[in-house]
Amino acid sequence: MLKDEINKALEVLKAGGVILYPTDTIWGLGCDATNAEAVEKLLKLKNRPAEKSMIILLDVDTKLQSYVDEIPEVAYDLIEYAENPLTIIFSAAKNLAQNVINQDGSVGIRIVKHDFCTQLINRFRKPIVSTSANISGQSSPKFFDDIDPDLIERVDYVVNFEQENRNVRKPSTIMKLSPGGQFEFIRK
Repeated sequence: MLKDEINKALEVLKAGGVILYPTDTIWGLGCDATNAEAVEKLLKLKNRPAEKSMIILLDVDTKLQSYVDEIPEVAYDLIEYAENPLTIIFSAAKNLAQNVINQDGSVGIRIVKHDFCTQLINRFRKPIVSTSANISGQSSPKFFDDIDPDLIERVDYVVNFEQENRNVRKPSTIMKLSPGGQFEFIRK
């Protein structure tokens, strides 16, 4: 079942579509983080202002250098030892759709530790956008059943995996990391 769902989601991502999928945090809306048209489609679907930052997901930390110019050495330790999902905001993003990159040139990246996401990103060979599965301004859904039915209808594919999961998950911790290694918490 997992393999079939990954294959279906993969086809939608390759075609520039938007998926609704489970992550290591909450349910998310995702698309190809290198495809500006796909990102625009996701922003419209979510009714989200373009200037609001989005997070991208990677499957392994060795891919960071493909999307960030300067990676402080401490970043690898933070990722390895984080007990909860951790999003790190890095300066000087590259090789991503412009509408994923913040106005200051930064991007939030999370290395996922979730079977579905890890396998999907590994097979896709590109980062995917991860933003909460809700209309901008509404509260983030704790469970699949909390997602607005209208939003479910409008995405290109709804992943049929972990929809019955009732483990309470929360959004990731967000930390801003400067090239010199200084950091500050944006969300704990």
